[in-house]
Amino acid sequence: MKIFVYMLAFSLLTFARDNPSKWTTSGVTGLNINQMALSNWTQGGDNTFAWTLTGNFGGDYKSSTWSFYNSLKLAYGRTKLGNADFRTNDNELYLENVVAYNVGWKVDPYFSNTVRSSISEGFDYKAVPSVKIADFFDPGYITQSVGFTYHTTKFNTRLGIALQETFTNKFRNYSDDPDTPELEAFKLETGLESVTATELQLDDNIFFTSKLRLFTRFTDLDIWDIRFDNTITAKINSYLNVNLNVLAVYEKSQSPKTQLKEALQLGITYTLF
Repeated sequence: MKIFVYMLAFSLLTFARDNPSKWTTSGVTGLNINQMALSNWTQGGDNTFAWTLTGNFGGDYKSSTWSFYNSLKLAYGRTKLGNADFRTNDNELYLENVVAYNVGWKVDPYFSNTVRSSISEGFDYKAVPSVKIADFFDPGYITQSVGFTYHTTKFNTRLGIALQETFTNKFRNYSDDPDTPELEAFKLETGLESVTATELQLDDNIFFTSKLRLFTRFTDLDIWDIRFDNTITAKINSYLNVNLNVLAVYEKSQSPKTQLKEALQLGITYTLF
């Protein structure tokens, strides 16, 4: 695995040096804020303040034979209600690398590598006192996939045979095999992975992005992990926008119930490159 990462990094640097004009890069950072303050308010309520830092970065390379698609999504936020301590409201790292070879068909063979993790500590705030349930790369998920991909400017989809590794340290409930007496810190699964993404411009200043990831294990083909991430962004001007994000996740190893996150926020954005 490390050898492949080094080889991929070397290849990307070589392509960047030899073919700078064939690279398309993007980098956008954002700060989303939600705030309410009350003073001598007789109708009830409490002060609230929430912030979320986001980062979306990409680097794509395309030649007559090879294509590289790279993306990194970061999100971290905190919320404070009244006199209570700050609580984490967003905590995500999602890195995706795809390399495809053009064979002249409608679809191209590809290899992909995906990394998913929390950025920092995560807590279950329903418990009293709150209980720590996650940390950086605890759990961490790495998925490699080989198959075929179809890619256009605004739409891409791929399907392949996949290896998924789960890494843990303290929170081994995510990686443990219940059929053994030990608490395993590592889990390897084989299966199928499908990823479909689209970007649409709904109006002059309104944009929609969507990504659907599916993964099933060969041992349980009737059970699918689902990650469905959708964002509508309305640009007010070059620096201000309104974001509506809806993320649905189902992973049986994390929870038997579907996880849902919805956020409507006013954001300040800055384009780095």
